[in-house]
Amino acid sequence: MYFCFVKKEDREIVFNKYAGRCAYCGCELQKGWHVDELEPVRRNRKWIPAHWGEGLKETAECNSDTHPDTIFRKWNDGKWVADGCKHPENFNIDNQNPACASCNINKHSMSLEQFRESIQQYVQSLNLYSVQYKIAKRYGLIEEINKPVVFYFETIKPLL
Repeated sequence: MYFCFVKKEDREIVFNKYAGRCAYCGCELQKGWHVDELEPVRRNRKWIPAHWGEGLKETAECNSDTHPDTIFRKWNDGKWVADGCKHPENFNIDNQNPACASCNINKHSMSLEQFRESIQQYVQSLNLYSVQYKIAKRYGLIEEINKPVVFYFETIKPLL
């Protein structure tokens, strides 16, 4: 089974690819930034059904999880766990970009062009559904510009 996890030394290389900036919006990366694959690596998850398992109980005498008095049986309602991935060939540094959390979460497993199209629709969505946006626009606080979405990494050369 193939699991897709980024090693610490590879994270550093990806971070430095665009001098610590998000490859998509260009913002300075903050703690909690993500490694994104341009061509998605779709991680598989499987459901572990409800079962009895071991849990930890803190006691006044000892809260070490190696202490025998801290282990007890508990009912687990079930959970999703990692179970390999599809397209593991896409899991490589050449296909990885540094991303701020909001860009990576919004991109999800979309292709680059799907992500670009999605962003292009944001203004239309704001006009349809956001009262605050419409009011700010009426008061001249927002000026809409119709232009193509260009990602930060498309405007500069990577430092690798």
